[in-house]
Amino acid sequence: MRSLMLISAFALGAASCTRPAAPDGSAAFAQEIAGRVSGPPQSCINSHQSANLRVVNSQTLAYDDGPTIWVTRLGAQCPGIQTLSTIIVEPKLGGEYCRGDHVRGLEQGAIIPGATCFIGDWVPYRRQ
Repeated sequence: MRSLMLISAFALGAASCTRPAAPDGSAAFAQEIAGRVSGPPQSCINSHQSANLRVVNSQTLAYDDGPTIWVTRLGAQCPGIQTLSTIIVEPKLGGEYCRGDHVRGLEQGAIIPGATCFIGDWVPYRRQ
């Protein structure tokens, strides 16, 4: 019995040392843009289909526009922006998402959006 408890304790200790997979989808996103080439950053992109805006992680948003995936890094990790959050963008220019626009996340089941964060430059990723 004592040896069983020691084995269990060792197994728990070993399990706690392993690093879990990234829960925020960053690894899957890295695989998605693998094989694509980044282009020069732009301060604004056309937002004709806002349904294509998605959360990669709490500091990164992506916008799918046909063959191009546009990626923006927020100024810092943004509370409330998670994989299943509704993204609220307050654009300064109608029809475009631009650097400096306000973005907030509304977590599932919440009625009050998270803190205001700021969109950075948009980097295009295209297949060669």
